[in-house]
Amino acid sequence: MHARRTSLAAALALGLFALPTFAAELQPNELLKQAETEQQAYLETLKSLVAVDTGTGLEQGLATVSQMLVERLKALGAEVTTTPATPSAGDNIVGTLKGSGTANFLLMVHYDTVFGEGTAAKRPFRTDDNRAYGPGVADAKGGVAMILHAIKLLQDQKFEDFGTLTVLFNPDEEMGSAGSKKIIAELARKHDYVFSYEPPDKDAVTIATNGINGVMLEVKGKSSHAGSAPEDGRNAVMELSHQLVQLKDLGDADKGTTVNWTMIKGGEKRNIIPNSATAEADMRYSDLTETDRVLADAQRIIKDKLIDDTTVQVRIDKGRPPLAKNAGSDRLAETAQKLYGEIGKTIEPIAMRFGTDAGYAYVPDSDKPAVLETMGVVGAGLHADDEYIELSSIAPRLYLTVAMIKTLSAEHQAR
Repeated sequence: MHARRTSLAAALALGLFALPTFAAELQPNELLKQAETEQQAYLETLKSLVAVDTGTGLEQGLATVSQMLVERLKALGAEVTTTPATPSAGDNIVGTLKGSGTANFLLMVHYDTVFGEGTAAKRPFRTDDNRAYGPGVADAKGGVAMILHAIKLLQDQKFEDFGTLTVLFNPDEEMGSAGSKKIIAELARKHDYVFSYEPPDKDAVTIATNGINGVMLEVKGKSSHAGSAPEDGRNAVMELSHQLVQLKDLGDADKGTTVNWTMIKGGEKRNIIPNSATAEADMRYSDLTETDRVLADAQRIIKDKLIDDTTVQVRIDKGRPPLAKNAGSDRLAETAQKLYGEIGKTIEPIAMRFGTDAGYAYVPDSDKPAVLETMGVVGAGLHADDEYIELSSIAPRLYLTVAMIKTLSAEHQAR
């Protein structure tokens, strides 16, 4: 009983029950009006989130926001569990709501940002007539608030026709999700639909994202005195340079694969022929076969060496996988387009060059789950001092999540 009073008090303090309940069935424009009424509460939530620095690895700030989110989810009636996102700082937060239907939904987004300690104080949350600004306001605290208030709108309508509604907030997306990728994959496989709340830069939903790999090139040579006996050495830097020129075209424009060499290292002193040199490339891809293809091509190409008696090796370090183009995401995008059309708006299905946690949720060659990315609020300037969200997008995007859950729940129940 004490725990129940505590949750209720927290809910009242956060204003979650400030609005009257609505009828279970609303027409699209009525639902949009309800979302418009929720906008001010959404902005208050967003302001409180942006006010705390949660750069990846900032333990204190991540802990503060984690506690806020746990209380918010409990106030919404969710059963909440937290687990350390080892090796990352912070917790993975999972909230679960049980309904009376059969469709299972996972709503997920990260609550870490790229900004360091003190940024929130230097650039506090602010709004003008069209936009809201602040560190992480779009990427992705706007998505965090979107999830919380979409659930609130469902509860205002007393809608419980879903099977399970699960929320996942993770603390380490900006550094690769090392401590959350496993739980994302595990949870996704238990759900029919996954919505990820990264921000689009226009009214769009994302049906495909890039995967991210690192291509690592290493050359071993032999040291010698650069002045008196350069011929005795085997210059690893020169061999590395030769290989980089040969490997410049590993990408495939037709498949959307890019391989860009971005880091090199070699040599210790100016008067020593270097015996080692390394380079790293950023690889982006959406075709799942491209990792093997790029590695095979690179291994074939490096056999052609400039300097004898050097050793050249290449490998690929796999990172975030892609959300590859698939029928399930396409169908979700079609549903989103139809529902947006019902409020007189258009939404575009896109493929994006970024990599996101949606890649960990996607299961290749499987209809479950169907994954849709950029369900968050529209914004831009990500990772920059002028990061912002479009205020005009808040209500329509809230409407979209609620309408998608209601529509898909009904379709699933009818099967």
